[in-house]
Amino acid sequence: MAEKAFKKDHIVTSVVAVIVDDEGQVLLTKRNVNPFKGEWVMPGGKIDLGEPIIAALQREVMEEVGLQVEVEDLIDVFEHVTPGEDNYHFIILYYLCHPIYCDIDHNRAEVEEARWVPRGELAGYTMPEGTRFILGKVFPELCSCET
Repeated sequence: MAEKAFKKDHIVTSVVAVIVDDEGQVLLTKRNVNPFKGEWVMPGGKIDLGEPIIAALQREVMEEVGLQVEVEDLIDVFEHVTPGEDNYHFIILYYLCHPIYCDIDHNRAEVEEARWVPRGELAGYTMPEGTRFILGKVFPELCSCET
């Protein structure tokens, strides 16, 4: 059996912020770059070597949507192996966060659109399996799987 080739020779560790405002809305971003181009996800990205996890999370949120956040709790850790020719292996740390303010200024180089989505409308958005799984941990009505 042939060994699967990956673009990196190591696992990529990333952080993602599940940002919930005082009204229970979640900040979703529609990606315009891979991975997950065209899908709705939460802001996040890679942890730089030597960078503290929470600092990486706050940096990524600021870079993608221009928000400062308070980090509350680790929701879960999710493993994702990108299918197809991208071939990345990710370990993603998902944190529950609350915005210091709610005025979004998204980075158009990475994010096509960013919006606050009421929890009752989340099921209607096209999102990766991992995103839906994590949102189901925060909002159990979205989870259709065993946890």
